[in-house]
Amino acid sequence: MDSWTPFWYQYYFNTERGRAGLAANRREFCKLLWRLWSPNWAFDDATFERSAASFDNADFVDVTIHSYRHRFRNAPGDPSFEGIEERLAARPKIAIPTIALHGEANGVGPPETSADHARFFSGPYERRLIPRVGHNLPHEVPDVVAEATLELMAATKSSREG
Repeated sequence: MDSWTPFWYQYYFNTERGRAGLAANRREFCKLLWRLWSPNWAFDDATFERSAASFDNADFVDVTIHSYRHRFRNAPGDPSFEGIEERLAARPKIAIPTIALHGEANGVGPPETSADHARFFSGPYERRLIPRVGHNLPHEVPDVVAEATLELMAATKSSREG
């Protein structure tokens, strides 16, 4: 499989056919993406429907399509964020304590895609691979996400006090 295969839907969303397809098949399309992104996650219909209610929002298709088109520079960004975009384009190192969680079964970005990310950090950085977990960590392993968040909060608090 070539490295761009998992991103097929992003290219699709950059076409008018993609916009129409998402608009006509919101739930079906998103359920397919959930399965592709997190192949080991055996979510039930009730879990999906709790999130799927947000797909009924009148802005869902426009916001989703704009987001994917903006990634490829096929849609403008918000001018009020232009200064921030310019600073981020310089790729400044991140100095705050960071724990990067990466699902080993991530159907979008396999673990090797984050293997060398430590170079983007000047502060404490730890990368944790989570076995059998896909792209949607907060849904799949909320306890792991909560634990990492609490660790970061404690680390941030102690660095301020120290």
